[in-house]
Amino acid sequence: MTHSESAKTAAGLVEVSVIIVNYGTDMLAIESINSVLAQKHDGRNVDVHVLDNASPGDDAARLRATFGGSDYAGRVTLYTETENHGFGRGNNIVLRALAEGERTPEYVFLLNPDARLENDAITILAGFLDSHPGAAAAGAGICLPGGAPVTAAFRFPSAMGEFARAANVGIIDRALKHWRIPLPPDLPRGPVDWVAGAAVMFRYDVLAEMNGFDEDFFLYYEEVELMHRIHQVGHDIWYVPEARVSHVEGAATRMRSGDTHRTVRPRYWYESWRHYYLKTHGRVGTLVAASACISGAAINNFISLLRRQIPRTPRHFSRDFGRFVLRPLVSVRKQVE
Repeated sequence: MTHSESAKTAAGLVEVSVIIVNYGTDMLAIESINSVLAQKHDGRNVDVHVLDNASPGDDAARLRATFGGSDYAGRVTLYTETENHGFGRGNNIVLRALAEGERTPEYVFLLNPDARLENDAITILAGFLDSHPGAAAAGAGICLPGGAPVTAAFRFPSAMGEFARAANVGIIDRALKHWRIPLPPDLPRGPVDWVAGAAVMFRYDVLAEMNGFDEDFFLYYEEVELMHRIHQVGHDIWYVPEARVSHVEGAATRMRSGDTHRTVRPRYWYESWRHYYLKTHGRVGTLVAASACISGAAINNFISLLRRQIPRTPRHFSRDFGRFVLRPLVSVRKQVE
């Protein structure tokens, strides 16, 4: 890992450190960084930490050529990794570097490389946390590049929520609306279970208390599990849609929530799903949620067949769910016995 510059600004104590973890999206990451640097932040000292997660192209070189010069001294810190650590582990590398500095920031703002500020979201979120001491984190409202709002606040996953999401049938979705995991895109400001990791500000001290992200996760569900732990110790998570960020969803992962075509989910999605439920619901709760997910997917497949439509379940879902969720669960039981 290389550090191009100090984590602290020349003007004094950094109040907000922005962390951007990049993998193969260097041009979008450059836009994202510039959207932060272009804001005045109401006089707050803000610096940016960009970690390139061993991108397969020349991302690291391009980021270094753009932000490695003296003009960005104290404003942008670059980290170039030789291994793809995933999202949570990548953020943890920067969090550990911040902990080693002379002083730590008050807030940490996680921003996806395929996201950019549409207003001074950092000032809005920091101001909100200033005035709400019980809030450990605040998530921004997220829109598509064209301006259409998308869901950025959620309920914690549950068996009923998994069943409704997998079935994807109107009557079931309406009957189980109180368990529906995604909340409406036009949700007003308020406390929620968790917010999208694409644009969320945390109190640094709370992240330190939680020891950052759980490194069992490579990608997906790591922010959900982190915010679940934050709730468990009595802190609140808020959704603050006045802070606006646009997001080119899935630029790095090629997975988009609104996709109408069937894609194959990567192995790490299933593994992260299993990790999340085991850590938050235990083995029995994980099996219940898995059964609900499989049942909902079977209903979706059956109804799609009757309607002569393409199912909404991912391609090879039954095979991959069995291999990467159910089989390891059975192995855990055998090891315990």
